[in-house]
Amino acid sequence: MQRLANRRYLVTGAARGLGLAITRRLVAEGARVMMADVAEELPDRVAEIGPSVAGVRCDVADRGSLVTAFGAMVTAFGGVDGLVNNAGIAPRGDIFSETPEGFDRVIATNLTAAFHATQLAVPHLIAAGGGVIINMSSVNALLTIPSLLAYNVAKGGLNQLTRNTAVALAPHNIRVVGIGPGTILTELAKNAVMADDAARRQILSRTPLGRAGEPEEIAAIAAFLLSDDASYITGETLYADGGRLGLNYTVPVGDDA
Repeated sequence: MQRLANRRYLVTGAARGLGLAITRRLVAEGARVMMADVAEELPDRVAEIGPSVAGVRCDVADRGSLVTAFGAMVTAFGGVDGLVNNAGIAPRGDIFSETPEGFDRVIATNLTAAFHATQLAVPHLIAAGGGVIINMSSVNALLTIPSLLAYNVAKGGLNQLTRNTAVALAPHNIRVVGIGPGTILTELAKNAVMADDAARRQILSRTPLGRAGEPEEIAAIAAFLLSDDASYITGETLYADGGRLGLNYTVPVGDDA
């Protein structure tokens, strides 16, 4: 089913993890994607996926770099139909250990970058007659992990950016929506969290479905939200967390979980 045939999307943080899974799903549904990332493997991912994508080196914390990315997209595809603000970082640091420089870096990458990209995308989307912007939030926009202070704050702000811009852009036929994942099995999660048995058991103890999510499950949500199937949804963040937000206790985890 090609719900996104001939539509053109810019995806930040597209060379790895959720961004890569989303790119692949959008292409499978007929879209063309500009993959924006600073990762060294970006050219390899572009070559692997094929002619429906192009790549541009982009540091989302630098507005000028985002301007370049949108320019490259217009050159490659002739316009913009949507944006996925996916790029983000999550270094650890609590109120005792976080440095001002570290805090500012996380906010710049996870929150301010989405503001810049959204503002830059709007003229292109208006010219296209409308479009969709997705902001990649997190359950940690509502819950909290003290050792992820800056990340939590950034995601909470991102939810408000979603709501605010959705209302402002509705008259222009531009929808703004969010996705709030729980624990998803990207390579980072597999290697840094789920490979440790104690950490794995802790995560599963707060996940009623008893498993972590797959990147492809988040990509499927992104494809839905970008499609006309979601044409009456704006200003909302859809949480895919295995039931975690509804849980006010932990659940037992067996050795074979």
